[in-house]
Amino acid sequence: MNASVLAKRFHQDGYLLVENFFDPGLMRRLEKPVLAHFSGDPDFLHNDEFLRKAQTDVIPWFPQNDGGSDFDTVDDDGDLQRLTDAVLGVGWQNLYCMVMFSKQGSVGQAWHQDCSPDDPTRFNLNRLAYSSDIDDETGGQTVVVPGSHRRGLLPAGDPWATFQDEVILRPKAGTLVFLHGHIWHRVLPVHGEYRYSTNYRAAPAGTAADITDVCVYRNMRYRFSTEEVVEERGA
Repeated sequence: MNASVLAKRFHQDGYLLVENFFDPGLMRRLEKPVLAHFSGDPDFLHNDEFLRKAQTDVIPWFPQNDGGSDFDTVDDDGDLQRLTDAVLGVGWQNLYCMVMFSKQGSVGQAWHQDCSPDDPTRFNLNRLAYSSDIDDETGGQTVVVPGSHRRGLLPAGDPWATFQDEVILRPKAGTLVFLHGHIWHRVLPVHGEYRYSTNYRAAPAGTAADITDVCVYRNMRYRFSTEEVVEERGA
């Protein structure tokens, strides 16, 4: 792994996909507690206004809060640490580990930015570990607009409209994906039984711990801590 080359690619494109990054056995061990936690028909945690306007059918779980040792093993992976060092620089901080689970038939996630791009130097980093294949049969592929993390605010408009230069990511089990918090991205509808990824969020040194509290959508800005729309955005 040439971390400096990968970091340069990340800062150019706003995303990075590295196949066969994680040990397959470790990924299989992660899947068991995830499926156990989301067994049955789990309820969405966000309020109706958010679900309607954000068009985001994702249920979060924070497994390290429940003592998930295998999740800690991924977090402490030496190659992951070195690549994060190369991308974020010295003194970067862990934010939290979040499993993002979607049921069969879920719409996925409409276009959004995970944090406000008003200050280009302040952003979160999504470090996504995949324990199962995400392909056209399962659905739930991640769509990104390369370089959009350098283009400022996600334009207001249709939450699902196609961008001409968008790219569809189809990560396989064991893949690592990095996403810049300012990149324009969405998740396609889920066709298979379920879809999930495990997100080890981090941020550069000096970044506020609540950097992801306000998320930007094409029709609004939403603050999760107070569960409210803080800005309506027109077409």
